[in-house]
Amino acid sequence: MKHIRNFCIIAHIDHGKSTIADRLLERTNTIQITEGQMLDDMDLEKERGITIKSHAIQMDYHYDGGKEEFVQKAPYVLNLIDTPGHVDFSYEVSRSIAACDGCLLVVDSTQGVQAQTISNLYMAIEHDLEIIPVINKCDMPNAMPDEVEDEIVELLGCDRSEIIRASGKTGEGIDDILRAVVERIPAPEGNPDAPLQALIFDSVFNSYRGIIAYFKIVNGSIRSGQNVLFVNTEKQYNADEIGVLKMELCPRKELGCGDVGYIVSGIKTATEVKVGDTITGVDNPCRSAISGFEEVKPMVFAGVYPIEAEDFEMLRTSLEKLQLNDASLTFTPESSVALGFGFRCGFLGLLHMEIVQERLDREFNMNVITTVPNVSYNVYDKHQKLLEVHNPAGMPDAMEIDHIEEPYIRASIITRTDFIGNIMTLCLGKRGELVKQEYVSGNRVELHYDMPLAEIVIDFYDKLKSISKGYASFDYHPIGFRASKLVKLDILLNGEPVDALSTLTHVDNSVSFGRRMCEKLKELLPRQQFDIAIQAAIGAKIIARETVKQVRKDVTAKCYGGDISRKRKLLEKQKRGKKRMKEIGNVQVPQKAFLAVLKLD
Repeated sequence: MKHIRNFCIIAHIDHGKSTIADRLLERTNTIQITEGQMLDDMDLEKERGITIKSHAIQMDYHYDGGKEEFVQKAPYVLNLIDTPGHVDFSYEVSRSIAACDGCLLVVDSTQGVQAQTISNLYMAIEHDLEIIPVINKCDMPNAMPDEVEDEIVELLGCDRSEIIRASGKTGEGIDDILRAVVERIPAPEGNPDAPLQALIFDSVFNSYRGIIAYFKIVNGSIRSGQNVLFVNTEKQYNADEIGVLKMELCPRKELGCGDVGYIVSGIKTATEVKVGDTITGVDNPCRSAISGFEEVKPMVFAGVYPIEAEDFEMLRTSLEKLQLNDASLTFTPESSVALGFGFRCGFLGLLHMEIVQERLDREFNMNVITTVPNVSYNVYDKHQKLLEVHNPAGMPDAMEIDHIEEPYIRASIITRTDFIGNIMTLCLGKRGELVKQEYVSGNRVELHYDMPLAEIVIDFYDKLKSISKGYASFDYHPIGFRASKLVKLDILLNGEPVDALSTLTHVDNSVSFGRRMCEKLKELLPRQQFDIAIQAAIGAKIIARETVKQVRKDVTAKCYGGDISRKRKLLEKQKRGKKRMKEIGNVQVPQKAFLAVLKLD
């Protein structure tokens, strides 16, 4: 156990975590870097240049530092977990941190400490991890390593000599990082002779071998062929194959205390493996499960429906398999008048929702319609009975509601002083309340706002990036529910409500929002043989209306002169036909219309 080090890399998005991880793998001869990011192996990750999944990998490192106590004949085993940086994937980070004893905190020397850096750092401090600060991209012409060092010293209260200057591009400082991992991060603690107790921190689905669970052994050891028990689900399995994670899976006969590895036991049902569960032996079980693993809390809810009704069961299977690989996705079945049967899915944010939609399409060939995203609300009736509503269509009648509470978040925005005015205007427009404002260093300021989650869900992050020219970073955490004046806005097509387009919005914004939605739908709905009336309504009151004009044939074209009554007769006949069409006609809402509501501005 003295030779094992378990650590992860945390940072704000785009500060160079995956590049540093690749350099560490190259330096320890684990892999040969051929092209691009080696750990980010998903097509989506390569296209967007972001890490979506945390990646675990093992390296062997021969220590060649100056400290006698660490010079050993056997190589050190370093288990590295590379984590995502975007705020929507913070659950991946929390799971990785639970399986580690230390972390590298990477800060970009051209940008300094950002909001997500601070958020991930607090997560690591809560788990008592040893933190090694690293300044990346020191080879860049616009690098400011001295200013960034000041910020890190102020943030961590560490000594300047503890900060490592590095460059993932040139490989500078990589040896120092490896030495620091061995010298500063403690070896895992645990009792090798105690009953087996291992924490599952991730899982993937393999179409040939079933579900592969990744775990970290806290106490005891596990052998190949051993009978194991998953504590929370109370299911027993045979450990057909165990091993360690290199670029491929490497089988081993036995794994000991402190090791990170995988188990293949022929599990086919997705619900039988829960991330955060404890594995123990059947013959000699441990007394209790490993605690301290937090449940995921979805922030954004949206309906996901198959385009063809008969694909409903296929969509369920696809979502279950995807949930194995992405533990922060939650879903429950629901039905809609407009779209049929589907699922109400919970996501951590809008980027997460977009990625899930894209992965369903690419990995499972599922073409789906996603409804307008919304958050969950607490609705109290006249008898003060609480009802939790995830879908505006499930709102009780307005007469029965006493008041509605919506979730609030504490947002932290770090930006340059030049953009404070624009950012404050944006936050006030989103019903934000300024809590405090403090200067991080020189010309950088941190703003703290209390805001309704519903206001930031759709386009807040995009607007923030554009008005700050990319120099603002954003992070948030929930702070509970507050009472708000909210109303349900319905969209009617020819008098019929489209439940998938219903939204809950604040009274002050409702009229302008309804008007903009009607205008947008007028552009997007294809013209029919009859007029389509698009109306926005709050209860029985219509607040906005647009009309998509009908496509008409010129029935009087064949009348050359003659009596006007001939033309009238033809037009009346056409009018009767149009009226009959309107009664039986059905208006299909295209997928573009649901997406357009997100980008109304």
